Amino acid sequence: MMPVTCPVCQDRLKINRLKCGSCDTVIEGDFSLSGLSKLNVEQLKFAEIFLKARGSIKDVEKELDISYPTVCKRLDEVITALGYKSIPLLSKKEILEGIESGKFTAKEGAEMLKRL
Repeated sequence: MMPVTCPVCQDRLKINRLKCGSCDTVIEGDFSLSGLSKLNVEQLKFAEIFLKARGSIKDVEKELDISYPTVCKRLDEVITALGYKSIPLLSKKEILEGIESGKFTAKEGAEMLKRL
């Protein structure tokens, strides 16, 4: 994985040189990093798993062996790291219905309600 922050001052690194691995051609200039470069290694791994699961929180729960609120928290962290405002995934009513139906435990529901 390519470093994106300076090891000395922690500021964002800029790319100014690219080199071909086959013919050694070098291109110099100021190149931009993608928005995903804002993510740390853990956030990037989570984002890859989330995409692989096609956004299914249930599948992410299973693959990472974490609870629903933890998946939501990590997703919020990724959204925030990308520079967007995180929006609660479920309304209060949906959370209460989820507890009632057994979709998640009372403890998980309480954690989600705290985040609203």
